[in-house]
Amino acid sequence: MVRRPILLLALSWALAGCASSQVVDEGLEGLSLTDVQPGVVVEGTTIVITGSSFVAQAWGSSTLRLVGSFSDASGQHDIDVALPARFTDFEHMAVGVDAQVFGALGGEGDFSGQVTVEVVSAVDGKTYATDALDRTLQFSTILEPQLDQAQTGGLIFVNDAIEVQGADMLLGGNEGTTYAVVDGCFQPGGQGSCNPVASVEVPVVPDSPFDRTRGTFAFVPEIAGIEPGVFTGTVALRNRHDSGAAPTSSAADVSYELIEPAIFDASPTSASLGQYVDVTGGGFVGGEPGADTLLHLTGSFTPAGAPSGAPVDLELVPEFVEGRHVRYVISEDDALGQSLDLRSDTGTFVGTLTPVISYGGAQVTGSSTQMTLSIAPVKQVLYLNFLPTYVESLREFGLRAVDARIRQRVAEVVARDYATINLEVRTEKPDDFALYAQVDIAGPDPNGLGLFGYDNTPGKDVGNERLYDRIGGVNATTQQDGVPGYGGVFIESFFGFSKHPGGYAMSLSGAADSFDAIFDPFRPDRGGNRVDAADLTGGIPDIPDGTSCPAAKNDRADRIGCAIFVIGNLIGTTVSHETGHSLGLANPYGEGFHNPGDLPNRIMDSGGARPFTERAELDGDGPAVFCDSAYAYLREILPTGQAADPSPRPSCL
Repeated sequence: MVRRPILLLALSWALAGCASSQVVDEGLEGLSLTDVQPGVVVEGTTIVITGSSFVAQAWGSSTLRLVGSFSDASGQHDIDVALPARFTDFEHMAVGVDAQVFGALGGEGDFSGQVTVEVVSAVDGKTYATDALDRTLQFSTILEPQLDQAQTGGLIFVNDAIEVQGADMLLGGNEGTTYAVVDGCFQPGGQGSCNPVASVEVPVVPDSPFDRTRGTFAFVPEIAGIEPGVFTGTVALRNRHDSGAAPTSSAADVSYELIEPAIFDASPTSASLGQYVDVTGGGFVGGEPGADTLLHLTGSFTPAGAPSGAPVDLELVPEFVEGRHVRYVISEDDALGQSLDLRSDTGTFVGTLTPVISYGGAQVTGSSTQMTLSIAPVKQVLYLNFLPTYVESLREFGLRAVDARIRQRVAEVVARDYATINLEVRTEKPDDFALYAQVDIAGPDPNGLGLFGYDNTPGKDVGNERLYDRIGGVNATTQQDGVPGYGGVFIESFFGFSKHPGGYAMSLSGAADSFDAIFDPFRPDRGGNRVDAADLTGGIPDIPDGTSCPAAKNDRADRIGCAIFVIGNLIGTTVSHETGHSLGLANPYGEGFHNPGDLPNRIMDSGGARPFTERAELDGDGPAVFCDSAYAYLREILPTGQAADPSPRPSCL
């Protein structure tokens, strides 16, 4: 795809008398700085910059500028230093501190003054700067840890987090790690002699990302094993810098009574295939060779609708998270999955759950808890992953300021299209399901073909066996077939519906005046006035349907509402279409990937059979739906307790 520079376009229209030649980078108008952390910096530290409206390298070159005084061994002097900053996301940037940064500052010392973020825009060549933030920063090559206080005693589980307080701890990453150095002896069962244990270093985890004063370390089984007993000894802190330096603090006396593992709770009480069941308790081990936690499930399972259950005795292997948390994923590959058909069987387990802990040849069975767990119908969780290129491409529509409202509309459309089907739409990455599908929503089509969307998952997944498809990124398997490798939804390709697509897409035979009526008022390349913060203060209406779109020329708020409605529909129905492919549509039990023929308002019709007004839901067209047998198929593979939608549906034939 050829992208025409915005600046040159604006200039050419100005010469033609159609638009002003002044170009403003709307993506940087809200540039702001709210914080710079940490306050103490060593070689290897990543300085994290927090603010808003940051841009990727393609859209601007960013620096963190320090202007003020710097006090070092030679005295105090003025500095004005600009440090290159790399884009993390629209609210964060990072500066990597190395020997070159220390050289620019003049070495170790204390900075006091003002910090700003400056961005040289790739759109208009101007330098945008945030308001200055008063800040003090300490630059040191070596930090010597100080231990003021450690949790000195009490009952603990193996792998419990032990609190330490002090100063000048390392934050991890390239600057190095602070370790708790644990020495002492252990009395098994709390009786008899105290057997010496070798010194063990355990990483200290800061309480928060930039806190050098408080943290915790796990009382790992390497220290005293996993059996109950009493540990008596000392704890000190050691800073292991990446440079090799390893200063150590003074030590504190400690004594801990280790108790047997236990389970306190398991949630949720109803879960489906691919979902996590979180088990909380204490004394869990894992994450290293020879350390294992098993969950022993005993009781009975009663299928839904059955009068009584059958005995159950299973060993489940959970994922170790930390000493008080493991999580088990409902899986077809283990003992539970072999005893049930998790895609069709539903019902309830009632019984006990017992932890069995192993380490270094020892095994300990902990205390049990009563458990009730229902196996729910299989659910498809769908994560809508809006990429930075999507946000940047909203600039071309003049709609970047209403990104959040567009995302909301997209999610509403996909949820509507899959209503009464057991599919759940998420706009945040799921942490409660191990198996979930993902659709990447991007800006330009990286395949260079002007596609609206492309399902690059391998093959037709009849029956939705995978549950974890990713429509996005690059799939080497599909590339081997000689077809496009990059999948996702590509919003710049929608410019193909314009009668004047500019450099963003090739004009389509279905290009529509209504597309231009909706978007031209905001497109910078058409002399439109992009949506900005001032528009948002007055409120933008929710447009329930397309009957009032395009809105009157003198009603800017409604025009913006219509643009949100239309682009949300374009993206949302494309997501629904590509997701339908990944679920096995169209014609899951036959040939072809689209509905045959061309009937109105069918989501799984081929691209040429879905005109702009149908996709946009304008002029009485749309919304498109899954045709009759496709809807029945989706209800079959993703069953739900909801009644079927009685609305008439077009034939799939």
